Amino acid sequence: MKNIELRLISELMKNSRRSDRELARVLRVSQPTVSRTIKRLEEEGYIKEYTMIPDFSKLGYEIMGITSLNVEEKLPGGFKEIRKATLEAERSAPHAGLMIVNGMGNNKNRLFIDFYENYSAYAKVIDTLKKLPFINIESLDTFLVDLKDEANLRVLSTAMVAQRIAEKNQKKT
Repeated sequence: MKNIELRLISELMKNSRRSDRELARVLRVSQPTVSRTIKRLEEEGYIKEYTMIPDFSKLGYEIMGITSLNVEEKLPGGFKEIRKATLEAERSAPHAGLMIVNGMGNNKNRLFIDFYENYSAYAKVIDTLKKLPFINIESLDTFLVDLKDEANLRVLSTAMVAQRIAEKNQKKT
């Protein structure tokens, strides 16, 4: 990526509400350059969405859970069957899902990051997962975070990633 593109992404990660004019001033380029670059980055998929990160504890979520487990993917319906069952499970045990991804590590192949109103809501989701035929329950591990714990340093933020992108880009120039 070009220097301007990396710097722009870094600035947008810090605060995506800034105007193209303000971004142009910070980046020391013209406003049309910023507008064109943003449009291209969106079209090319570098920018997937614009959002903000709330304080989830103030929105009524007491717990963030990071759950890893093994999903048996050799079902008759395959991945479509797994996706359908997962969406049904989400509806039956409401929670705020942040991420559901495939991966590998610690002998697991799936990772969930979710927000729960309380421990009972978390337990309901886990009970629902246990009923799914493709979940290996023995492999299920969860790390629970108390979102109201004053000792938490950074619960969820893109600011540090933005800073690292900017620092890495500065080393190149």
